[in-house]
Amino acid sequence: MAAALATLLILFIVTIVYFTLIKRSPKNLPPGPPAWPLIGTLLPKLKKQPHVELTKLARTYGPLMLLKFGVEPVVVASTHDAAMQVLKTHDRILSGRFAPHSVRIKGYVEHSMVWADCTEYWKMVRKIWRTELFSTKMLDAQAGIRERKVGELMVFFRKKEGEVVRFADVIFGCILNILGSVVFNNDVYNYYDDDDNNDKGMKGMIRQLMVLAAIPNLADLYPVLGTSDFQGLRKASAECVTRMNQSWAKIVRERRASGDHSRNDFLDVLLQQNFSDPQIDALLLEIFGPGSDTSTSTIEWAMAELMRSPETLKKVQDEVKTVVGNNREVMESDLANLPYLHACMKETLRLHPPVTFLLPHRATETCQVMNYTVPKGCQLMVNTYAIGRDPKTWDEPLRFKPERFVNSEVDYQGNDFHYIPFGAGRRICPGLSLATRVIRLILASLIKDFEWSLPNGMHPSELDMQDKFGLALLKDVPLLVVPKLITSHLPI
Repeated sequence: MAAALATLLILFIVTIVYFTLIKRSPKNLPPGPPAWPLIGTLLPKLKKQPHVELTKLARTYGPLMLLKFGVEPVVVASTHDAAMQVLKTHDRILSGRFAPHSVRIKGYVEHSMVWADCTEYWKMVRKIWRTELFSTKMLDAQAGIRERKVGELMVFFRKKEGEVVRFADVIFGCILNILGSVVFNNDVYNYYDDDDNNDKGMKGMIRQLMVLAAIPNLADLYPVLGTSDFQGLRKASAECVTRMNQSWAKIVRERRASGDHSRNDFLDVLLQQNFSDPQIDALLLEIFGPGSDTSTSTIEWAMAELMRSPETLKKVQDEVKTVVGNNREVMESDLANLPYLHACMKETLRLHPPVTFLLPHRATETCQVMNYTVPKGCQLMVNTYAIGRDPKTWDEPLRFKPERFVNSEVDYQGNDFHYIPFGAGRRICPGLSLATRVIRLILASLIKDFEWSLPNGMHPSELDMQDKFGLALLKDVPLLVVPKLITSHLPI
């Protein structure tokens, strides 16, 4: 045992020396802060709020910046010009994917769409997502399902009238049920179940996975460690993935055995396309995981910002009441007539993007970006947080001001590189059309049917708006609210 450890240590040291002292770096790399041999770039505040720290560093080192995470080079794009170079000009070369070791789980990563390179399998799956799950035709056909699930959320809030509610928890549950209904005609969250509310159900598993994926992994910093899992991150992730797969295994097994494809849901599509169980597990995991967490965080941020801005809240509330009235629920067909609500969502996505850094890209070839060399295999990160708060682009960038998007043609479809909350290029979020419908439908319903206050007489100006870094940008202090019903159409 001792000899094996000594051999591993020697191999580690030799490889580190090779990468840091012997192997020549390409010339003309982007500028960046000094990096120490073996350790990399020392940034004391990077661990807690890397998006904030790297935004500050970009002011010194420029729109394209080089860091060293351990021995691995990482290029960070922090302006719309740099993002356009990465996501459009050199999209083909820079659209490889860097998959952290914690997600390299056998049976998952080889069937993943999120973490896969742009292979033929990736293209085929993405086409199915685009045509069978997120197409305009399919979304329109399923509008009634989403409206019904949001109606159930409103009933829950009515039953909690006058009580303190942890806002994000129940929003998360509603989004999970929307996805569950679309994917296999089943709810996956029960508002009144203690296990679900104590994070023992699917909601808890997803949150655990998001936390694990955001923890720095030594194997990502030092490739010599290979498949080693000293921190136990991959093992913990694998256990969580197994539990997630088990939560829908019976549904998949029974549907496959019956041969019944009459439900017209996404699972039917996958079975008709002869996807294997491991392939289905990977795709369902990626539908329920990133999408539910990011949409929940956006709705929580939007509610917090609106409560801190009473004039804005009243304006959007008046708009919703004018269009919808007081005697029925909000329908998705109403959303096109709610431009100020849309502006509020856009402004929330600008200030609090769903992810502060787009999932890491990887250079499949060496290329020139903004006159700098990005070597083959280099990891690239696009700082959407910095781009959305760039004072060269946005007037009063730190202020919540939805008016900036009223009568504006700026959209989130990946065409305006100073506003890319969902990314751009071939890696743009495939579920953005569903997410933006769900976010607006839930917000409009919450605003129309209830007045909202904070516990213990707390004034909205006292809300803690500090964020917490992760795969999704969450509020550091969760929003607690007290609902008060102001309409009469909701059942008891």
